[in-house]
Amino acid sequence: MAVYFSVLKPGDTMMGMNLSHGGHLSHGHPINFTGQMYKVVPYGVHKETETIDYDEVLKLAKEHRPKLIVVGASAYPRFIDFKRFREIADEVGAVIMADIAHPAGLVATGLHPTPIPYAEFVTTTTHKTLRGPRGGMVMCQEKYAKLLDKNLFPGIQGGPLMHVIAAKAVALKEALTPEFKEYQSQIQKNAKAMANRLKERGFRLISGGTDNHLMLVDLRNTAITGKDAEEALDKAGITVNKNTVPFDPRSPFITSGIRIGTPAVTTRGMKEKEMVKIADFIADTLQNINDEKHHENTRKAVRELCEQFPLYKERLV
Repeated sequence: MAVYFSVLKPGDTMMGMNLSHGGHLSHGHPINFTGQMYKVVPYGVHKETETIDYDEVLKLAKEHRPKLIVVGASAYPRFIDFKRFREIADEVGAVIMADIAHPAGLVATGLHPTPIPYAEFVTTTTHKTLRGPRGGMVMCQEKYAKLLDKNLFPGIQGGPLMHVIAAKAVALKEALTPEFKEYQSQIQKNAKAMANRLKERGFRLISGGTDNHLMLVDLRNTAITGKDAEEALDKAGITVNKNTVPFDPRSPFITSGIRIGTPAVTTRGMKEKEMVKIADFIADTLQNINDEKHHENTRKAVRELCEQFPLYKERLV
């Protein structure tokens, strides 16, 4: 929010990724404050490749001349070309805000392209792939620092939570270690292993796979909705969320897809072998979606798998 206030005035034009194509509510959706305060021009993915259509982004930018282009996503399984966005922004004199909330851990370890050389502002949460406390951070070029600080406090922020600040410091220190990079690398390996197994089981993935920590399963070639899948998998002890897919014919309350990520199971120590097993749990559950007994049995199998990979196993006696 502080970034928007630092760059835009009410009614100014901005661009952000379409929510149903993988973007985030705060990137300009009509029900969000960004969509209510600013003139928002959404961009999205190419219909055939289901990856960001950079030619369309350039065309829209030239047509609408935004002051701000938001780059980032919450359900996009591929790398983002930040350099290309910089070139587009320079064509129209726009500022870039890169939201790396999801891939921040991968960015920090060099396993995902970094926006730092290309964006005036970079925002992130600290509780996703960074594996820290729930919270966020904003980084910016020096020329924007005083304005950003002013808009943050007294603009919108209340009292700081010192225990969360301390936890962020610990998380960032961990992110500097070789072990953290190994963890991030395993997240990617696990995501690819799970994605490949789901494809082998007949499920279609948006863009055909993943480069990062998540994948988006497209259920439009089945009779199952995202809402149905989420509810059935929850009964089976597997937590995913229903998610729109690009060009989704269903509403965001129903959806035609599910989003799946690997950071949490990777934290427990699971590797490719377990990803294949989890993918089979998911596939079997969806193929037996109305079988309550099957869900009950899968839930037991999921618990048995998790018990093999306890949290904080070094503390167990």
